[in-house]
Amino acid sequence: MKARQLIKLVFINIYHNKFRSLLTTLGVIVGTATIFLVVAIGAGGEAQVNQQYSKLNVGTIMVTSATRGKVKDPLTKKDAERFTESAHVASAFPVVNGSGTMKYGNYGNKGSFFGIVPEYQEANHLSVQIGRLLEDDDESKHNRFAVLGSDFANTYTDGNPDEIVGKSIEINSRTFEVVGLLNRVGDSGSFMSYDDSVFLPMSVAEKYLLGNRSNPNITVVAKDLNSVSSAIEDIKSILDETHRLGGSDQFRIVDAGSRLASAQSTAKTMSMLLLSVAVVVLIVSGIGIMNVMFVTVKERTKEIGTLKAIGATRSEILSQFLGEAVVISFVGGILGSIIGYGMVPVLSYFELAALPTLNGLMLGLLFSVVTGVFFGFYPAWKAADLNPIEALRYE
Repeated sequence: MKARQLIKLVFINIYHNKFRSLLTTLGVIVGTATIFLVVAIGAGGEAQVNQQYSKLNVGTIMVTSATRGKVKDPLTKKDAERFTESAHVASAFPVVNGSGTMKYGNYGNKGSFFGIVPEYQEANHLSVQIGRLLEDDDESKHNRFAVLGSDFANTYTDGNPDEIVGKSIEINSRTFEVVGLLNRVGDSGSFMSYDDSVFLPMSVAEKYLLGNRSNPNITVVAKDLNSVSSAIEDIKSILDETHRLGGSDQFRIVDAGSRLASAQSTAKTMSMLLLSVAVVVLIVSGIGIMNVMFVTVKERTKEIGTLKAIGATRSEILSQFLGEAVVISFVGGILGSIIGYGMVPVLSYFELAALPTLNGLMLGLLFSVVTGVFFGFYPAWKAADLNPIEALRYE
């Protein structure tokens, strides 16, 4: 039997059993669509994580108190200077923080503020959508200026943040002029939320709001990403030498890069879990293919006997039935991929990140064909193994 005749026979048999073939294909369609969507959701999740951390300097290291209570030997601005003595550290900035009653117009609430040096903004990739960032003159001249996070401004202006720039806000009954509004950052990977915060010159925060209570946290920027681990070791050594009452154990040292790696790892783990579910769906559909193929073999026993009687070989019978399983699986894979692609906008509507990829398409098609071959082989082999005389006598 020629290859062309074999292929023609495969499609004829599928057409004559089109309703059964359709039911068999449904399982493959669902499984392939699930795999396509799972890979798309995984890719969308990873892209979302990367975008969320794209403004973050992954070489940043945060040194903060390990507990919320009073530390025996707190950090000082001098520690920031000592950290820069490390060959693996590019810069280090003290940051002071506090909380209090914030008020703008008739709206008031509790909130957090941070006192920073101007260099801190560039090191952490902060940028403004309106106005300007804090400058060196603001620090040296004790200018009572403030830069607001995007969420903070949205909350206090009832969704009209533009109006607050150039106006004044009150923090613990002290007045500060708003000179800038930050672009949204998202998860900063640090001990603060940029979007919900108010930023003031450090000298101003200390002079008007914190006084002697201002024990800073310190943000350190490593020379490069490869220097982060060495920089952390140097920081620990410096703290052990200069803070003998508790050493480095009383401080929390976290690098932003590890937060990014952890978030990416979590996204990949979720993708693998979802992919496992999709594989189970395909296995179930494969079992369905096997059952249908067994029924088909039973129904076509006399046909198989006739083919063998007129000279069809064992391999030709095997190829015919296996070909039917592969075609059903492949068509189901194509349809499943199309349906999966069509579902992406629906997921986006429900704010579930999904990014269609070529890998998802190829993986879905590969699994569908493998499912057809794996679960279709045994019934095809049984069909090819039938005795022609017994097959012709079968009722």
